Amino acid sequence: MTAEQQKILNLVRHWVVPAIGCTEPICVALATAKATSLLGQKPTHIKASLSANIIKNAMGVGIPGTGMVGLPIAIALGALCGEADYGLEVLRNVGPADVEAAKQYVEEGRITIELNHDTREKLYAAVSTTTDDGHTATAILAREHTNFIHLERDTLTIAHRELEPQADGTCCDHGVCLSLKKVYDFATTMPLADIEFINEARDLNETAAWDALEGNYGHSLGKTLMRPLGRGIMGDTIFSRILASTSCACDARMAGAMIPVMSNSGSGNQGICATNPVVVFAQENHNTDEELTRALMLSHLTAIYIKQHLGTLSALCGCVVASTGAAMGITYLMGGRYKEMTYAVKNMIANLTGMICDGAKPSCTLKLTSGVTTAVLSAILAMQGESVSSAEGIIDDDVDQCIANLVSIGADAMTETDRKVLQIMTSKT
Repeated sequence: MTAEQQKILNLVRHWVVPAIGCTEPICVALATAKATSLLGQKPTHIKASLSANIIKNAMGVGIPGTGMVGLPIAIALGALCGEADYGLEVLRNVGPADVEAAKQYVEEGRITIELNHDTREKLYAAVSTTTDDGHTATAILAREHTNFIHLERDTLTIAHRELEPQADGTCCDHGVCLSLKKVYDFATTMPLADIEFINEARDLNETAAWDALEGNYGHSLGKTLMRPLGRGIMGDTIFSRILASTSCACDARMAGAMIPVMSNSGSGNQGICATNPVVVFAQENHNTDEELTRALMLSHLTAIYIKQHLGTLSALCGCVVASTGAAMGITYLMGGRYKEMTYAVKNMIANLTGMICDGAKPSCTLKLTSGVTTAVLSAILAMQGESVSSAEGIIDDDVDQCIANLVSIGADAMTETDRKVLQIMTSKT
């Protein structure tokens, strides 16, 4: 294994990890749990200073095991029973008694949440905990959902590091700068034993989809697609099963089910979108285990590549990124190679660019379904030799430039869109 291959492997292991619940409120719960552990006792008051994108993604999403939505209950649980060592599974041990205690904690007015106007980071959570006898502890996360940049107790700084400036243009993560060709070469040539760990995503996210059928989660889109009504309209096809599996897992996650999923680049929905369509197609297409493993690596690593440049949170819906990965994986399972995959990526970008992120919520299932629909269509067209050309819209002959164009719109041009979305969300009665 070359040094670069090892770096790419480390990159995937860093960004493809299990998570329970939407990662924005969960990372605030994680920061709360960390600050509480530094404090050494239950805090009497908690103050959370958060970036706008954190607030946007936490307002309307279910918190695991509670039947409730929003930040206050997540913060209370982080303080009362959260386990910081579990990372994005910080609330995995929540029980009914914990939920009742957390509800009371919230009702007692012990939690203050504010928008941080000073940070330029889209992902930023500073949580300060205090006690009646004057002790304090603070934990600050930034740029990544588990990336602690500052820890302190009372006036003692326990850990601190400055974030490195994010350079324009070329973006390297964990010492490796990806391109689509590097993604393809890595996923299709690495020894199978070195990349089989990606199948954990299949195991977790496929299980999440089936477990979701045991409840009525969110808008129940996945369940509806699997009922006679859905099958009567959509048919019982590979396509409908892909949509159903993806939306089932998302339904449960957005509603706050205590069901773990494998995330990608800090998002469980992105992990679902990069996994379930590929798994279902491989099963229906009778692909080999090796082909599925390589297709999953293609899908997840493509999403990681795009997110390297886009950032963990943005105004662009994450399903655009993850379903582009799914299009890569499905094209591979159809027998396509690098040329066909570049076609699929261009077809994706020509269609989905500009889909806004208006927070995490049950209706994210609809957006994932739109993304996966485009992924299937893009792969089919690619296998017919059809690609949106550079004469059309934002598409370029160079596929990596196409991705750069997508990122430029999502990370830069849609900044004002992001502000307007948050304004609309916070001004509703």
